[in-house]
Amino acid sequence: MDVNLGDWGGSSLTDRTINLPTDGIDPDIIPSTYVPGRNTVFIAIALSLAEAQGASSIYLGINAVDYSGYPDCRPAYLEAYQNLIALSSKVGIEGNSIQLIAPLVRNSKIDIVRQAIALGVPINETWSCYQGDIEPCGVCDSCRLRDEALIAAGYPELATAVGRRLHKLP
Repeated sequence: MDVNLGDWGGSSLTDRTINLPTDGIDPDIIPSTYVPGRNTVFIAIALSLAEAQGASSIYLGINAVDYSGYPDCRPAYLEAYQNLIALSSKVGIEGNSIQLIAPLVRNSKIDIVRQAIALGVPINETWSCYQGDIEPCGVCDSCRLRDEALIAAGYPELATAVGRRLHKLP
C-alpha cells in the first residue's frame, strides 16, 4: 500500500521549502518536522489490516523520551487511541480489542541503542536522517540525537561520518 504523506505539506519533512531544524529541540515547541496526523493515519491503516487479518496487536516504534515533542508519540495519545480502537472496531465492541504495543515509548535513546546492540541490530546499516537521502546528513536534529545517543551509550564509532567529525571523534 502506498501512503504518500509527502504531498501534504505542513512539515519540513514533507515540504522541501521548509528548512529542517539543526539547532536542537525546544521541549516547549512542536518542531517543524512534525507531520500532521502521521501516526494517526498509520495506526488507522494498521488497525484496519490487523482486524481484517485477525491480529491481536499492533506494535509501534514511537518514543516519548528524548523525542522531538510530537503529540502522537506520547503515552496519552496511545491511551486515547486504544480507547478509540475499543469503540471503533468490531473486535473492540465484542470485547477483544486489538492492543497497541509501544515497547520503546518510555525508553531513553541511550537505552534503545543498548537494546539494539544487545539484539544484534546492524546499527552501522541504519540511520534516522530527516533529509531522506541515501546517506545520513549528520547535522539534522534526528542525526544529531542519534549520534548523541550512540556516543553516550559508548558506541561513537557507529555515529554517522559527519557526526563523528562534528563530535571530533576518530
